[in-house]
Amino acid sequence: MKKSKKRISPTLLFLILFGIVSLFSDMTHEGAASIQGAYLTLIGASASAIGFVSGLGELIGYSLRYVFGKITDKTKKYWPMTIIGYLIDILAVPLLAFVGRNGWLFACALLLIQRMGKAVKKPAKDTIMSFAASQEQVGRSFGIQEMLDQIGAFLGPLLLYLVMLFKFGNDDFEMYSICFLILSIPALITIVLLFLTKKKFPNPDQFEPEPKEYIPFKIKKSFIFYIVGISIFAFGFIDYSLVAMHITRTYIGDSFITLENLPLIYSMAMVVDAFAAIIFGKLYDKFGIFSLVIASILSASFAIFIFAFNSLPLLMIGIAMWGIGMGAQESILKAVVTDLVPKYCRATGYGIFECSFGIFWFIGSTVLGILYDHSITVMIVVSTVSQLIAIPFYIISYQRNKLSIEENKKH
Repeated sequence: MKKSKKRISPTLLFLILFGIVSLFSDMTHEGAASIQGAYLTLIGASASAIGFVSGLGELIGYSLRYVFGKITDKTKKYWPMTIIGYLIDILAVPLLAFVGRNGWLFACALLLIQRMGKAVKKPAKDTIMSFAASQEQVGRSFGIQEMLDQIGAFLGPLLLYLVMLFKFGNDDFEMYSICFLILSIPALITIVLLFLTKKKFPNPDQFEPEPKEYIPFKIKKSFIFYIVGISIFAFGFIDYSLVAMHITRTYIGDSFITLENLPLIYSMAMVVDAFAAIIFGKLYDKFGIFSLVIASILSASFAIFIFAFNSLPLLMIGIAMWGIGMGAQESILKAVVTDLVPKYCRATGYGIFECSFGIFWFIGSTVLGILYDHSITVMIVVSTVSQLIAIPFYIISYQRNKLSIEENKKH
C-alpha cells in the first residue's frame, strides 16, 4: 500500500501565503530602509533630525496601533483594516523617487505616512496571524512569518545594490531616486498577493475556536511587566537609520564599503534576522520567554561593536548582533502576546503592546540621535544598559503568567 502524503494544514498554508505577502512587502520598505539614512543625509538631514524622524515614525506607527486595535476588535473587520494599511504602507515608498534634491522634509513626511500605514494594518494583521498560529506552534508560526519577512528584507537591499552597481542616473541623487522607483515592482506584487490570500481565506478568524465563556478584557500583571520590559528594550534599541548614517560618515571610502554596496550590509543583517527569528521562535515553543532572555543577552552590546571602533570586522559582528535582536523582536515578542491575551480582545492587546513599544522607540531614537551628536560613548552605554535592564521584567512576566495559569487550574 502506498503511504498517503502528509498534507499541509489550512492554517500552515495560510501562514505561508501571508508570509509571502510579507516577503514582498518587506522587500519594498526594507529595501528603502537600507538606503534611507544615507539618502536623508544626502538631501540635507542632520543626525538629530534623522533620529527624531525615525523615532517619530515609530511613535506614529506604533502608538496609533492601540486605536486601530480597538477599532479592529470592535468591528471585526480584520481584512479591510489589513488591506487599507498595506496600501498606505506600500505605496508611500515609491513616491520617495519624486523628492527634490533639498527635499528632506518632504521625504520625512512620506516616511511618516508609510509608518501610518503600518499603524492601520499591524493589529489586524497580527491578530489574523495569531488565529492561525494558535492552531500550530506559536513560536514556530511567528518564526516562519519573520523568516519570510526577512528573505524579502534581504532581497530588497540586494535589488538596490544591483541597481547601484550599474550606476543608473547621472549622480548619487538620481541613482537613489531610481532605486525608490524600482521598489514599486515588489509593492504592486504585494497588493496582488494580498487580495489573492484574502480570496482563498476570507474568514481567518474561524481558524481559532471561540472561547467557552466571554471574559472582559483585563490587563494582567504579567502583561504589565511584559509591556514594561519591551518598552525599556525599545528605548535602547538603535534604529538602523542611525547605524546607516554612522557607516556613511565613518566607513565610506573604505576598501570594502562604498555608497553602492551599502545596501549589502543591511541585507546581511536581514539574513541574520531571518535565521534568528526561526531559531528563537522554535526555542520559544520549548523554553518560553527565556528564549527572549537569551536573544537579548546576545544582541545587547551590538552598539559597542558598531559605534566604538573603526574596524570593519567588528562592524560586521555588531550588525549581526543587531540582526539577532531584530529577529527575536519580530518573532518572540508577538508570540508572547498571543499567549498572554485571549482571542476576542487580542487586537487590543497587540495595540497596547505596539503603542507602548512605539512611544519608547520614539523617545529612545530621539535621545540616542542627540547623544550621537554629543557623545557616542554615552549613547553606547544607554543603548546597552537599557536592553539588559529589560531582561528581569521578561522573567517576572513569565513567572506571574505561570502563577496565574496554576491558580486558574485550581479553580
